Amino acid sequence: VLQIVKESQQQHGLRHGDFQRYRGYCSRRLRRLRKTLNFKMGNRHKFTGKKVTEEILSDNRYLLLILMDAERAWSYAMQLKQEANTEPRKRFHLLSRLRKAVKHAEELERLCESNRVDAKTKLEAQAYMAYLTGMLRFEHQEWKAAMEAFNKCKTIYEKLANAFTEEQAVLYNQRVEEISPNIRYCAYNIGDESAMNELMQMRLRSGGTEGLLAEKLEALITQTRAKQAATMSEVEWRGRTVPVKIDKVRIFLLGLADNEAAIAQAENEETKERLFESLLSECRDAIQAVREELKPDQKQREHSLENDSGKVSNIQYLHSYLTYIKLSTAIKRNESMAKSLQKALLQQQRSDEDGKRSPRPQDLIRLYDIILQNLVELTQLPGLEEDKNFQKEIGLKTLVYKAYRCFFIAQSYVLVKKWSEALVLYERVLKYAREVQSGAGAHRNSLKELPDVQDLITQVNAEKYSLQAAAILDANDPHETESPSQVKDGKPLSERFETFCLDPSLVSKQVSLVHFPPGFQPIPCKPLFFDLALNHVAFPPLEDKVEQKAKSGLTGYIKGIFGFKS
Repeated sequence: VLQIVKESQQQHGLRHGDFQRYRGYCSRRLRRLRKTLNFKMGNRHKFTGKKVTEEILSDNRYLLLILMDAERAWSYAMQLKQEANTEPRKRFHLLSRLRKAVKHAEELERLCESNRVDAKTKLEAQAYMAYLTGMLRFEHQEWKAAMEAFNKCKTIYEKLANAFTEEQAVLYNQRVEEISPNIRYCAYNIGDESAMNELMQMRLRSGGTEGLLAEKLEALITQTRAKQAATMSEVEWRGRTVPVKIDKVRIFLLGLADNEAAIAQAENEETKERLFESLLSECRDAIQAVREELKPDQKQREHSLENDSGKVSNIQYLHSYLTYIKLSTAIKRNESMAKSLQKALLQQQRSDEDGKRSPRPQDLIRLYDIILQNLVELTQLPGLEEDKNFQKEIGLKTLVYKAYRCFFIAQSYVLVKKWSEALVLYERVLKYAREVQSGAGAHRNSLKELPDVQDLITQVNAEKYSLQAAAILDANDPHETESPSQVKDGKPLSERFETFCLDPSLVSKQVSLVHFPPGFQPIPCKPLFFDLALNHVAFPPLEDKVEQKAKSGLTGYIKGIFGFKS
C-alpha cells in the first residue's frame, strides 16, 4: 500500500506540492480501473452504486479502487488546506474530505481482513487507516486521539521496517520520520513541556517541517515567545540599559539566542542559509516596528530632553542595537558562504571536474566587499560614535577582512599570470595581518569568531614562494605562451583545420564551429541591357496616313452635326 501511494505521489505532482494535479491523476486512474474491471457505477443517464465485497476480490485491482478513492479525497483535503489560508470557509470542506478519506481507509482495512490478502498488506492497510485517522483528529485538535492514531501507525511501520530488507525498510522509516513531529506536537499540547525542545531539534535536523505541522509549529514558537516576552522589560547592550516596550521587538530578542544556537548546530550549508534568512527577516520586521515609533516629533522631543547629556534617546539606541544585530548577522552569513566557497576552490584545485560552473576567486572578492561595507555601516551607528572600544574592534575586524580580500584578489591575478601585481598584493596581506596581531591586545576575545590571521600569514608565505618560482619559469620559457596548444586567435573550427590547438571550448556549450550568421560576400549584379540598334532603325513614312485620318475625321464630324450621311 505505502509503496503504491508513494510512487503515485512522487510521479504525479506531490514532488512539487501540486495536490490538484495528483487529485486529477487519482480520478483518471479510478476511471480506467472501473472500465477495465467492468465495475461501472451505472451509465450516463442513471447512477447505480456498487460496493466492493469480499466475494469479488478475485483481482487485487478491486482493492486499488478503494485506495485511489481514499487518496483522491485526501489530496483534495490537502489542496483545500493550502487554499484555506486565504479563504477560511474552505476549512469545513477540508474536514469533510478528510472524513471521506478515513471512511474509504476503513473500508480498505475491512476488505484486507479477508483470507485472500497476505499479512503484509493487512498491516499496511491498518497503518494507512491509522495515519488518515490521525490527520483527521489532528485537524480537529483532538490531540489525545490523534497521538494514539499516529503512535499506532508508527509502531506498525517500525515493525515492518525491521522485518524486511534495508531497501524496503527505507520507505517505512521515511514515513516514521514524517509522523514523529506530529506525535511530539500532540504530546506538547497534551501537557508534555519537554516535547517543545524535541520539536525544535526535529525542525533543525529536517531543515523545516512540512505538511500539517509546518504552520502550527511556527505559530507555537511565536506563541511561546510571546508568553515569555510579557516578562521582558529592558535590554542591556554595551553598558547601557534600554527599556523595550514594543512586543514584536521583545519576541525577536527572546528568540535571538535560540536562533543563533540553531545556526551553530546546523548540519549543512542549506539549512544554515535558511536559518540566516529567517533571522534576518525577523530582524528587519523588528527594525520596522521601531522605525514606526521614531516619529519626527517624538524623536525631536526626546532628543531635546537628553541633549544635555550627549546621549541619543532610548528608542534611537534600541534601533542602533537592532541594526547592529542585522549587520552582524549579515556578516556571519557572508563569512559562512565564503568558507563554503573556499572549500569548493580547494576541491577544484585537487580534482578538476566538468559540469556546472566552478567557483572563482572573484566570487569571494564580492562577498568580502559586502562584509567591508557592513562594517562601515556599523561604525556610523548613532550612539556609538564616542565608543572607542567599539570603534577599535570594528577597525581590527576591517583589517582582517581586508587582508582576506587582498589575498583573493592576488589569487585572481595569479590565474592570469600577472606575477608582479600578485606579489605586491601578497605583501599588502602580510601588512594587514601584522597590524591585526600588533593591535589585538585587549580585543582578542572579540576576534575569536574571525578567521585566524596566523593561518593566512602561513598560506601567503607559501604562495609567495610558489609565485616566484612560477614567474621564473614563465620568464625562462617565453615560447610557452605562443605554443599552438594554448593560442586562441578567435577563429572558428572551420577556419583552422590545418592548425592543431587544444581548445577546451570544443566540449562546452559555447563551442565556436563556424561564423554565424555568415558574413556578406560580393556577387555579380544583374546585367543591364542597352538597345543600341534603335538609333540606326529607319521607320517607314506615315505622313499620308496621318493626313487622311485627320480629313476623314473633320468631315465626318461636320456631317454628323448636320445629319448628312455618306
